[in-house]
Amino acid sequence: MPNPKRKHSKARRDKRRSANSKLYLPSLAVCPQCKKPRLPHRVCPHCGYYKGKSVVIIESKKEKKK
Repeated sequence: MPNPKRKHSKARRDKRRSANSKLYLPSLAVCPQCKKPRLPHRVCPHCGYYKGKSVVIIESKKEKKK
């Protein structure tokens, strides 16, 4: 069996393996407060709730412009 003459670097190995991670979209969960999709185990970016409690105060777009 042929063997490699030189060791492949970690960067070269990781470049080859990284192509597989781009195939899948992140799974989304539905926020129980606003019913919009969000990443699981994270604060909802739309309403600011996590596990039924208000964690972050979200400003509306109108308030940000002023």
